[in-house]
Amino acid sequence: MPHVPQIRIPATYMRGGTSKGVFFKLDDLPERAREPGPARDALLLRVIGSPDPYGKHTDGMGGATSSTSKSVILSRSSRDDHDVDYLFGQVSIDSAFVDWSGNCGNLSAAVGPFAISNGLVDPARVPENGIATVRIWQVNIGKTIVAHVPITNGEVQETGDFELDGVTFPAAEIPVEFMDPADGEGAMFPTGNLVDEIDVPGIGKLAATLINAGIPTIFVDADSIGYTGMELQDDINGDPQKLAFFETLRAHGAVHMGLIKDPAEAAQRQHTPKIAFVAPPADYVASSGKAVNAGEVDLLVRALSMGKLHHAMMGTAAVAIGAAAAVPGTLVNRAAGGGERNSVLFGHPSGTLRVGAEAAQVNGEWTATKAVMSRSARVLMEGFVRIPGDSF
Repeated sequence: MPHVPQIRIPATYMRGGTSKGVFFKLDDLPERAREPGPARDALLLRVIGSPDPYGKHTDGMGGATSSTSKSVILSRSSRDDHDVDYLFGQVSIDSAFVDWSGNCGNLSAAVGPFAISNGLVDPARVPENGIATVRIWQVNIGKTIVAHVPITNGEVQETGDFELDGVTFPAAEIPVEFMDPADGEGAMFPTGNLVDEIDVPGIGKLAATLINAGIPTIFVDADSIGYTGMELQDDINGDPQKLAFFETLRAHGAVHMGLIKDPAEAAQRQHTPKIAFVAPPADYVASSGKAVNAGEVDLLVRALSMGKLHHAMMGTAAVAIGAAAAVPGTLVNRAAGGGERNSVLFGHPSGTLRVGAEAAQVNGEWTATKAVMSRSARVLMEGFVRIPGDSF
């Protein structure tokens, strides 16, 4: 019996911040995958190489981590005041599932460069030399992102001396603004509280800050769950019991936030919410061997993504950290020493990251107007990906 041959799909493999993924133009996808649905999900799963019971993504473009099993679909924006529409799909590693429930803040930094280089931005908006301001509509969450992309001789400038902890080599700096990063109603705290008490079966009652900014995130104090905030990936990711603990906490926190009705539903919502723990500053050694001194950071943060401790920090979670730190009384703000602030420098497993955020009370409710951080991005490979023609 003859087998269906492979097909070629134009694609670009890009790093954005501390993540990397496969980027597509919407019009380059096979016609039946241009609309949301099973065909699109199946195509992306096959491109990444999921589900993979071996956890390696050997037969696909993924890297078998939450930071590298990612896909992006871009098109000219349908909105007059934006340049590009950005859709993000987080591909599960071990199950046939693509999570469309949130954004990837790190890959957001790569959207502007890709859009410019692939003709999705009006050439009149791109200077010969200088900074191109790319207005991005983030389709998953219905929010605006503004990327400031350096341009040299009419082309995206990718090389530079900007260093980002969690990324091996320097590159050009791309400031990224996440506008109105709170949820669609503008309410950052879904329960109305800066700190909630969550009763988790088998764990007990825990204080938590539940926030919708950048991405829905559950923050707890490190010491309340037996951690220090200085942990690296090896301290958690190799222990199934520790991972199950965090997943249980995440699932019950998601119920408390109103994202799901039953903890069992969390298995089909792996990308959101995130679970993170915070601690006051302390000296530690990052995964690269770099010494991080307590005096140079405001607090320590560790976050899990897709069931594993992240090697650095998700961009959207960094937005949540910045927004929570800007509101006096949250667990994040308390760990940073309290008081009012419009930026925070935190320690993560790979080093440090600064994020700025503006928050204010409107009609008695806190809301965030903007969060800003610098990332970098570059093309790793471009051309075609190939998948069997009958795989989607």
